[in-house]
Amino acid sequence: MKRKTVYVATTFDTKSEEAFYIRDLINATDLLVTTVDLSTKSPDSHFDTTFSAGEIANHHPQGAASVFCGDRGKSMVAMAQAFEKFMLSRDDVAGIIGLGGSGGTSLITPAMQALPIGLPKLMVSTMASGDVSNYIGASDIAMLYSVTDIAGLNRISRQVLANAAHSIAGAVKFVIPEVKNEKPALGLTMFGVTTPCMQTISAQLIDKFDCLTFHATGTGGTAMEKLAASHLLDGLLDITTTEICDLLFGGVLACGPDRLDVVAQTELPYVGSCGTLDMVNFGNPKTIPAHYKDRLFYPHNAQVTLMRTTKEENQQMGEWIGRKLNACNGEVRFLIPEGGVSALDAPGQLFWSPENDAALFEALEKTVIQTERRRLIRVPYNINDPRFADEAVNHFNQIWNKK
Repeated sequence: MKRKTVYVATTFDTKSEEAFYIRDLINATDLLVTTVDLSTKSPDSHFDTTFSAGEIANHHPQGAASVFCGDRGKSMVAMAQAFEKFMLSRDDVAGIIGLGGSGGTSLITPAMQALPIGLPKLMVSTMASGDVSNYIGASDIAMLYSVTDIAGLNRISRQVLANAAHSIAGAVKFVIPEVKNEKPALGLTMFGVTTPCMQTISAQLIDKFDCLTFHATGTGGTAMEKLAASHLLDGLLDITTTEICDLLFGGVLACGPDRLDVVAQTELPYVGSCGTLDMVNFGNPKTIPAHYKDRLFYPHNAQVTLMRTTKEENQQMGEWIGRKLNACNGEVRFLIPEGGVSALDAPGQLFWSPENDAALFEALEKTVIQTERRRLIRVPYNINDPRFADEAVNHFNQIWNKK
């Protein structure tokens, strides 16, 4: 069996000293190391790396000339594409560590995102103290702030880089024992204001299924769908689809436009609902766009402000979701909680609005082309009522038993 190796990736024309320092520290732990040069100025590498920049660039769909084109921005984008193709072609990856500033981080992390969940990935970056959501995506990349710039070894960088080297080595060497889990895996989506619903559903299914709950914070639904597309999930209870609100109306916890596409692609058993479609998420009040100033808000905490969706917005969401569901030919049940779609959308609560909810429900019913396998089901309870959870479990069990 081929012995696996830790990949060390960076632009060696600017960060070779640091990369070789990390290489030597990892080698000292008895692990193999593969070094990868991602420099974009020239295909001719003068560094003692396992793979030269030219070898990586050859993996670009249009060839190395697309990387070494003389335009730094275009070169970086092209090398990122080539590096991703290169890493996906390897069968000896034990883990990967990258070093970079803003450019290097954007160059290296797409390849990391494409690698399987669970494979150790560590990015040492000058950007790691800010918003790293675009670098991490729906993957399990660990980000380590370099503190000083990655521009040579000094008393600070030696310690930070040593911690990074030993961290990736530890993650590779100390693998958790494989747990033989014969229970099918289910993906569930949850938000704070749908927690009671998902806790009840999980409690009813845990004996039969391995329940994986995803926090619907923009990347939660994406992470769940990435696992589904990788055939690591056997069914979906997508009760909390709130990320669609933020996608359509400019919130900070938005999913991508491909949300729900995996349901059509995989035909996995699917029970979905309107969880938290009553709110768009923003940061503190100062961050809310000016054109929303006259709307109804709920201060969830000092850094999170929720905005109630309007009748028109609910209609738009119902049509958007409906079109997505129409592309699904597997077993699909989408539940409509007539008593409200969140803890805030309930009688006596700030976001309670049967009129706004009705616009959502009616748009779904007008848009979705119902068949024997694709059905909308009205449930006369709030989404957090235990009886709603019972209905969700019953419908999932029904379609599961059809398999």
